Amino acid sequence: MSTPFYVSPQQAMADRAEYARKGIARGRSVVVLQYNDGVIFVAENPSRALHKVSEIYDRIAFAAVGKYNEFETLRIGGVRYADLRGYTYDREDVTARGLANVYAQTLGTIFSSAGEKPYEVELIVAEVGAGPEDDQIYRLPHDGSIVDEHGSVAVGGNADQISSYLGQRHRDGMSLAEALKLAVESLTRDTNGGERTLTAEQLEVAVLDRTRPQQRKFKRLLGSQLTRLLEGAEGAGGAEESEDGGDAGS
Repeated sequence: MSTPFYVSPQQAMADRAEYARKGIARGRSVVVLQYNDGVIFVAENPSRALHKVSEIYDRIAFAAVGKYNEFETLRIGGVRYADLRGYTYDREDVTARGLANVYAQTLGTIFSSAGEKPYEVELIVAEVGAGPEDDQIYRLPHDGSIVDEHGSVAVGGNADQISSYLGQRHRDGMSLAEALKLAVESLTRDTNGGERTLTAEQLEVAVLDRTRPQQRKFKRLLGSQLTRLLEGAEGAGGAEESEDGGDAGS
């Protein structure tokens, strides 16, 4: 009988991490920024059916890059967790921190399991608070670790370069139009230092807007409103209603 091929645990984990990173790097990036009235999510995504950004609960949203079927499974699980916890206890007991911990446990278990491949996904969970100082943004890589982010964060194929660009230019108290402009500028920069052009049809944009009077703070920016914001039209930075309010149950 032949001797089984041996791979050290360290090498096995390194190989699994490299496999997941390569899968994530093939996806288009997502950028999340704080602005004066909340948190904005901007993704390069020409599809109108397959969302990278979604509502989870009243003040919580989710963004992801990587394999769609894998992060969609996680999104649905997050919605179920939030609905059950809010119904069983109180709506205020559903927090981004709690959801991030649930996702971390799931991703960590899958990553360390020898019986299945690691998920090729990277997640962002964000919650809008009563003020900018209360906003929460968590990044969850493929291995289930949790990174507490502040101000801005990027995930996806060109995340390191985009994060560096955002870190140098993002500031507290930006308006919605300013934050959107910065996010799009960061996404249009390629690895060779050149720039591309992204239109409204190529972008998926949503916000957690703390100024909304209703309990659900998530809304998508679509159509003419997004076009006006991108063009910097006068008065476009207001918190008007979008064509699609929320989608937690989708």
